Amino acid sequence: MARRKNDLSTDELKQLSGVLPASNFTLAELIEIFLDDCAVRNLREHTVKFYKNELATFIRLLEAQGIELNTDKISAEVIKTNVIKAMQAQGIKPVSINTRLRAVRAFFNFLYKQKYIKRNPMQQVQLLRHRKEVIETLTVDQINKLLNACDLRTFVGVRDYTIILTFVETGVRANELVGINVDDINFSSGFIRIRNAKSYRERLVPIQKKMKEQLKKYLAVRGQLDEASLFVTLDSNPLSKRQMQSRISYYGDMANIKGVRVSCHTLRHTFAKLCVVNGANVFQLQAILGHTTLDMTKTYVNLFSSDVAEGHKQFSPLQNIRNF
Repeated sequence: MARRKNDLSTDELKQLSGVLPASNFTLAELIEIFLDDCAVRNLREHTVKFYKNELATFIRLLEAQGIELNTDKISAEVIKTNVIKAMQAQGIKPVSINTRLRAVRAFFNFLYKQKYIKRNPMQQVQLLRHRKEVIETLTVDQINKLLNACDLRTFVGVRDYTIILTFVETGVRANELVGINVDDINFSSGFIRIRNAKSYRERLVPIQKKMKEQLKKYLAVRGQLDEASLFVTLDSNPLSKRQMQSRISYYGDMANIKGVRVSCHTLRHTFAKLCVVNGANVFQLQAILGHTTLDMTKTYVNLFSSDVAEGHKQFSPLQNIRNF
């Protein structure tokens, strides 16, 4: 048997969490340990990639300022001065700074919980306050322009036309939409099963007659394939999230829509707005959108209150009470 190496590998050192302090590891090794833990906890691939990218940027930011990459040297003051203020000096928006800070906070929370560090610098660091920007949405006229930009004499045009309608009908996230399989559609009950949900909770989103009719037309054009994914490329491969995002942006340019960024998320916001305007309550909207809390759902209701007020003229209860 070959003689073992005296120095422990990173994987072997991980077994000594709570025994070996963080000073025994490089910052890169600690990030690797954190990402491995994320994978073990079965976090979404998108989430793990987010942590990896943001923490890599965090390291580059510290390196550029000559900060020693040692957890003993990274204090709350270092994060405030050499991370937050440095990003502010670069003109980075508060919402983007907060996004990076959330990744850094998750990393240090892990180190503290696993006893790699005795103090958590992020406990003294608060996220930046910022004004919430108005959520962009499309008008009905703009939605029609998007649909008219699809060439229905082509497979890609029919596919993209159906994708736009699915966004507007269900309000699903981009990642959820590309994760829909043909078998997830239940035409008899009028539901689509969303399996690739952000919250890991499968849910059913309702579809009505027009959407069911369009899905049947698309499936007839799509034909019988070995591929399970609902939306596919010309090569019959699953349509990727990036490909779909690119197509939606393309139709925004084709339709010459100005003043609003045409994206998958804009279509999700548009669904929410139209639901609120048409009288959906906050609990119905939460269930369909797949929000784990009511916070974001309430944001939609508050932001579109002027539309609700306008709609109130149509359904005001007092209009039907004779004494008023």
